[in-house]
Amino acid sequence: MAVLSAITHAKDRSIDAILKTLADALHELEDEEDFHVFAELTELGLGATRAAKTWSKLMSVDLSFYRSRTSQRLRAEGRAEGRAEGRVEGRTEGLFEGRVEGRVEGRVEEVIDKTLRLLEARGIDIPDSAREHMQTCTDLDVLDRWFDRAISAADIHEVLAE
Repeated sequence: MAVLSAITHAKDRSIDAILKTLADALHELEDEEDFHVFAELTELGLGATRAAKTWSKLMSVDLSFYRSRTSQRLRAEGRAEGRAEGRVEGRTEGLFEGRVEGRVEGRVEEVIDKTLRLLEARGIDIPDSAREHMQTCTDLDVLDRWFDRAISAADIHEVLAE
């Protein structure tokens, strides 16, 4: 009856006191299952009222104890929705990171290719070991420095000098 009274008086000025009394009474129940059933019925009955927020604060316990089909369904829906949102966010983040990574890799390859082409056009001998060293570098700052040096260097050692 107390649960029905709380639901019926959800918009009364005295609802906070009614809910406090109900919460205290429920905590005195010996059967935990009864506690959860009545607490959940109260929550559902209060709907989207201010009283529902008060009830939520009074019942701030681990809601995983609610075992009704409705609670289980709502938790399952919430988990599914969370997973779906996580997948979307993960895909979006992955696509963005993949694009950035792809652009960086493309820029690295471009600078290596242009540096080697410039050196070849200038007639600078590029031993296989130096070519391999340049082609395995992924640091754009180093590659840009090598390109700048390749413009005026007399040999490959000047280009690759630390």
